[in-house]
Amino acid sequence: MHLETSVEIGATPAEVWSVLVDIDRWPAWTETVSELERLDTGPLGLGSRVRLKQPRLKAMVWHVTEIEAGTSFSWRSSGGGVTTTGGHRLRAGDNEVTIVTLSIDQLGPLAPILGLFTARVTRRYLVTEAQGLKRRCET
Repeated sequence: MHLETSVEIGATPAEVWSVLVDIDRWPAWTETVSELERLDTGPLGLGSRVRLKQPRLKAMVWHVTEIEAGTSFSWRSSGGGVTTTGGHRLRAGDNEVTIVTLSIDQLGPLAPILGLFTARVTRRYLVTEAQGLKRRCET
């Protein structure tokens, strides 16, 4: 299963990036995160681990698997026969606008079955997170 959404944010990529990687504050700007616990210290980087709880979903531990400062990061969580990858990508648009693309990919033997039950919620959470990031960066 692959789901993604994009949003244009009226802020520079550097401004959006600083909000996006300050994951300790995610619960303040997106209702899709009800609990968050950092499992390490320091800035978000390759190998960083975060335990996230989202409404209606089980808590998951995410590991940062790719990061390009100021541009993108991906993290992965595995369990129950499914590996989920969350992508966060920024690119500069015209007139100090940043285009943010958020994505979820699920792979594994049980991914098609899980997708039947979670695709609607996951799609809604991606859009909600993108809109929350937009509101936070534009205020």
